[in-house]
Amino acid sequence: MSHPQANNTLREWTESAPYWERHGATIRVIFAPITRALIEEAGIVSGQSVLDVAGGPGEPSLTIAEKVGPTGSVACTDAVAEMVEAAEREAHRRGITNVSFGKCMADSLPFGDNSFDVVVSRLGVMFFPDTVTSLREMLRVTRKGGALALAVWQKSEYNPFLHVVTEFLSRYVETPPADPDAPGAFRFAEPGKLASIITEAGAIHVRERPVNFHIEAPISPDEYWELRAATSATLREKLASLPEETVLKVRQEVREAAARFFPKGHMNFPAQIIIVAARKP
Repeated sequence: MSHPQANNTLREWTESAPYWERHGATIRVIFAPITRALIEEAGIVSGQSVLDVAGGPGEPSLTIAEKVGPTGSVACTDAVAEMVEAAEREAHRRGITNVSFGKCMADSLPFGDNSFDVVVSRLGVMFFPDTVTSLREMLRVTRKGGALALAVWQKSEYNPFLHVVTEFLSRYVETPPADPDAPGAFRFAEPGKLASIITEAGAIHVRERPVNFHIEAPISPDEYWELRAATSATLREKLASLPEETVLKVRQEVREAAARFFPKGHMNFPAQIIIVAARKP
């Protein structure tokens, strides 16, 4: 990926950081099944040292910190300083003390060789500028025989939580075809794609599995709209380009289309990710 692309990705996540912190409680709930799947696939247990790459405003780092307990430790890293600061505030709020925090790119981790029992990344690897280099770095800091576990989105059609808004917005804002290898939510949605890159990076015992779950939270359709419209830089920019009356029209169309995912007024979307796990030789 070119430097302008990498810089643009960092800019978007920097601008998104305040919204991710604002909606942090809801995001923690809706992505909890992904965190559980990562913990299970990586075999995380009490006493281990874990690195979370692209940990955003604190998850899954803080949940993993509770899992490894006081005899274990977690290093939460992110390329965006504002995300790291938000993660620190959340750890303080929840009284979690076995976590350290640092700002760094995934392709240049500030840790020695063989530093961690487990390295994870939840919905982060799709945005790495240089995926192979980043995965090699993640393997470098993993102890021999240690685990690497990554979660990425499956295809858009399996994830209406994401595509309901973009589908209607695309009727009003021209959207060029996405480069399948450029940073984006569905960069590794094709089964086998990320697994082959992890193998290229030098991992062994590479395996992948789809994980079906539900994105659930006690929020209304209007709160769902606010969550999606705020936390996605792409959606924010597109909505900002439209007249207010068009934005209101899109919002109403999304509300109507998403109504079936709000039984009894609470959000419940079917969803699917891919978990790719491996070991360091």
